Amino acid sequence: MKHDLEWNAGELSCGDLVLELRQRMRLAPGKVFRIVALDAGAPSDLPAWCRMTGHQMLAQDPTQQTYWIRARS
Repeated sequence: MKHDLEWNAGELSCGDLVLELRQRMRLAPGKVFRIVALDAGAPSDLPAWCRMTGHQMLAQDPTQQTYWIRARS
């Protein structure tokens, strides 16, 4: 999937992951991020975080632990 920015969050826990992601998305409104997140909670936490914050989860690939999220404008 086409994306504007990439971030490998590695094994950051979901709390730290969403705090850092929030900051990155604030700096790039409307951009699509490709994120690799290895934390076991990411498959459920990232979509929930997107719903709560207004960012758009475009796709996720659980086998590659990769997520594509569009930052809200």
